Amino acid sequence: KGLSLGADDYLPKPFSPQELVLRVGAVLRRLAAPAVAAGGLVTAGPIALDRSAHRVTVDATEIELTATEFKLLRTLIEREGRVQSRAQLLESVWQAHPDIQTRTVDMHVQRLRQKLGKAGDCIETVRGAGYRFRRPAAELRGRKRS
Repeated sequence: KGLSLGADDYLPKPFSPQELVLRVGAVLRRLAAPAVAAGGLVTAGPIALDRSAHRVTVDATEIELTATEFKLLRTLIEREGRVQSRAQLLESVWQAHPDIQTRTVDMHVQRLRQKLGKAGDCIETVRGAGYRFRRPAAELRGRKRS
């Protein structure tokens, strides 16, 4: 009955507190997902990525990216908050060509951060694991209040 009344999820009694925490976490991750407009515009922090026009702006200033840099940024933003290993990025951005080295990912991330300027801090290095896109902490605090 709860789902038919518009609930996102339902947990019947008796339930495990661990399951409740996991379900709440899943809902919070969905809420924190990038806002996607009908035209394919994704906004994440100061970055706006227009998939259909293949354009990126940072604080309303257009940034010139190569096709590979655009795909890399799009992949990280679409998987916001989740660590992407170099192998995962090679597969999704470069379609895992056998002649591509994992250091290629590092070099592209470095160039992407430089082009994004201060917004490049949104791309975090997770030592020994890969990379993760995170919105600035100030924006996340603002979203929780509204």
